[in-house]
Amino acid sequence: MRLSSRAAGALGAVLMGLAIAVGAFGAHTLEGRVPEARIGTLETAVRYQAYAGLGLVAMSLVGRLARGRAATAAAQAAALLALGVLLFSGALYLLVAGGPGFLGMVAPVGGFAMILAWLWLAIAIWREPLT
Repeated sequence: MRLSSRAAGALGAVLMGLAIAVGAFGAHTLEGRVPEARIGTLETAVRYQAYAGLGLVAMSLVGRLARGRAATAAAQAAALLALGVLLFSGALYLLVAGGPGFLGMVAPVGGFAMILAWLWLAIAIWREPLT
């Protein structure tokens, strides 16, 4: 599974824009309407979505600068990061919206995928430095 540099960069930018929009929505609309703990959950989801958005832009740049296996690893790491943020932030957003409690067990899987994405990229860059 790989995500092209172009797709990773575009997805990262979209995730950043959405993180800002959802964060603003939460701050201005949900206060007083959902429990305070759920506001904290929303803030966590938004924060990690923003991290992932910036990470995808960075991985896109690495993919464009790298050659060979490092470029392939950047595309694989980007796909893993995208999947991770979908699972992590997605599960938290659904919990805030009143989704079932088992979603609390999905979020750590997404977090683990995001950690693996960064480690995968680090190993690839270590083995084959950028040009």
